[in-house]
Amino acid sequence: MAEPAELTQQQVYDICAGYMNEKHLAFVKKAYDFAAYVHKDQLRQSGEPYIIHPIQVAGILANLKMDPATVASGYLHDVVEDTNITLGDINELFGKDVAVIVDGVTKLSKVTYVAHKDELAENHRKMLIAMARDLRVIMVKLADRLHNMRTLMHLRPDKQRRIATETLDIFAPLADRLGISTIKWELEDLSLRYLNPQQYHRIASLMNSKRTEREAYIQNAIEDIDKALEGSHIEYKIYGRPKHIYSIYKKMRDKHKQFSELYDLLAVRVITTSIKDCYAVLGVIHTKWKPMPGRFKDYIAMPKANLYQSLHTTVIGPGGKPLEVQIRTEEMHHVAEYGVAAHWAYKEGQTDEVHYDSDGRKLDMFREILELKDETKDAAEFVDSVKGDIFSDRVYVFTPRGEVYELPKGSNTLDFAYRIHTEVGNHTVGAKVNGKIVPLNYQLKNGDIVEMLTSASSTPSRDWTKVVFTSRARNKIRRYFKQEDKEDNAIKGRDMLEHQLLEMGLHPNDFLDKQPMDALLKRLNYATEDELMSAIGYGELTPLVVANRLTEKYRHDKEESEKREREQAILNENKKVTTVSKERKPSSKNKAKAKSQQGEDSGVVIEGVDNFLVHLAKCCLPVPGDPIVGYITRGRGVTIHRADCPNVTDSPEEQSRLIDVHWRKQVDNAQSFNADLEIFGYNRNGLLNDVLQVLNAQTKNLNNINGRVDHDQMADIHVTVGINNLHQLDHMIDAIKNIPDVYEVKRANG
Repeated sequence: MAEPAELTQQQVYDICAGYMNEKHLAFVKKAYDFAAYVHKDQLRQSGEPYIIHPIQVAGILANLKMDPATVASGYLHDVVEDTNITLGDINELFGKDVAVIVDGVTKLSKVTYVAHKDELAENHRKMLIAMARDLRVIMVKLADRLHNMRTLMHLRPDKQRRIATETLDIFAPLADRLGISTIKWELEDLSLRYLNPQQYHRIASLMNSKRTEREAYIQNAIEDIDKALEGSHIEYKIYGRPKHIYSIYKKMRDKHKQFSELYDLLAVRVITTSIKDCYAVLGVIHTKWKPMPGRFKDYIAMPKANLYQSLHTTVIGPGGKPLEVQIRTEEMHHVAEYGVAAHWAYKEGQTDEVHYDSDGRKLDMFREILELKDETKDAAEFVDSVKGDIFSDRVYVFTPRGEVYELPKGSNTLDFAYRIHTEVGNHTVGAKVNGKIVPLNYQLKNGDIVEMLTSASSTPSRDWTKVVFTSRARNKIRRYFKQEDKEDNAIKGRDMLEHQLLEMGLHPNDFLDKQPMDALLKRLNYATEDELMSAIGYGELTPLVVANRLTEKYRHDKEESEKREREQAILNENKKVTTVSKERKPSSKNKAKAKSQQGEDSGVVIEGVDNFLVHLAKCCLPVPGDPIVGYITRGRGVTIHRADCPNVTDSPEEQSRLIDVHWRKQVDNAQSFNADLEIFGYNRNGLLNDVLQVLNAQTKNLNNINGRVDHDQMADIHVTVGINNLHQLDHMIDAIKNIPDVYEVKRANG
């Protein structure tokens, strides 16, 4: 995937000048000048000036033709978090709109929770709710995430994977639901690049190797369509449509197929000037080539929830190969590329709210997000519900009166009942689909006509929570029974919480009084103590989670006190070690022994100490040439780690145990040091044999080798080799990388 070129501030300004007036251009320039000033001494992880990031975010927004407040927010989105500037300052200098957007985008890093997962879920919950209130928040957030993904190579691998996973779970689906395909595809491809680099590079290589053949086929198809449309008096443009790497990977994974077995990589797109011409072109193409059954979709008559419209068909094209064709108008194409941003592209004087489509209907996604906010208490449950109910594939069904409802794929008639209204769901007794009685767990299909049968005397069954597919329906059923059993659940919940506190060795009376309980209710978003206890009794909250939150300050204070005591004990111990080391003058016999302990075995010299037992750490396996550091253990001498070993942390306790060490200038070349390597590649015939041949040519000590192959036919080979120094290891890694179909080689530890 080609890397987009970074924009200069002048280029962003020129893009804005293409659609803004002088007053708004001055406003945007003021935002840049302010951001450049407050970020002037800051650098990114890459070492570049920090202001480069806000420039790129503003540039992405300007290319979407967003309004001046949104582009200005692109420049300013990090100033509240990363500088001394406050939201009040932003409001005073740039107005309420920019302040609201910046507030919505600002990362919520100061929120403290027991577990990182809780903090992440809470951040996502607040982001999604802020987005539902003002679409411009998520536009800036998407632009921010897109540029961060483009520069992800500067972070540690574990951070790369975490951010890429979050992007694939939250941000790419957001872009998809908003219809912004230009951002969606790039986010997905970049995420795959870090989550499964072997498959990413393999598919990219395969696409490149078949490019000439594929382009020739597409060109033939275009020429055939041109000939078929001659004399039709239809104004149109036609071109080939490249598939994106992630979409190919997803097809290979979901359909369990190899790259060579995929036929819908070949596609053309026809752009016309009217809806009538779209259907005329479809008729010509179906006359020219035989359509494949079940592969026609009319998104013009029935648009997607993100306002996407197009005709999709797959035909048996030239040479008997399947060919995918998309047909749409210019306006539809603009919406397909830029989604809701196309409907709300800045026009001078426009002040309409952004959440409404061209017919004035509020976008379903925003209404659903705000409803889920009210139906879920826990942030993790809310995020799971959004991912499951809103970001999943969809089905479209009708009521007998012709109203269209959109539900997640996999929904059944009971989900449909609760989608219409809570009371319809609570009083359901049966369902008809296409005029026939069906069970409540009947899975709905596109185009079904669904009629719900209700009775005023009917109530939900507890088993329905296992029947429904959507979180929304399940939450409504649970809410019904929670209200029914509220008093009993409150008594049961209090007993469970008290028992949990006793199990933790704590007395309930010390924590269940007014002050700590009021703080807990506010934190967990419950109005009364009975509501909280009822939630525990019902099973909505576990007593362990509530007890942990309730006692968090007490446990934190206790841990800090114990930590200070441990640090003092370590400092005292280190003082004793240093004193003994300086006072002890070893005999010549002891010197020889010390040399054996730290010299002959390890090749490591400890500054100022001659008689410590030395071990090379097994977690990171340092070899001569690696930057190293010594760690004083209790009773086992000094362990030598690589300086970048993740087990060497920055905590005061760990730092007090570290000492300066270095490799001897001359390490015996006959001495062998173990190094672990991980080799990733495509599992072709002969791959392992090629790896073994290279290893045997590079070292006499191949101490261990094992591997595995995943469902994508990607091989992960782990080897332990004996080498003399870092130079030999680097040379070995370079040689392995030159093996065909090997995509990555790295040290497995540290």
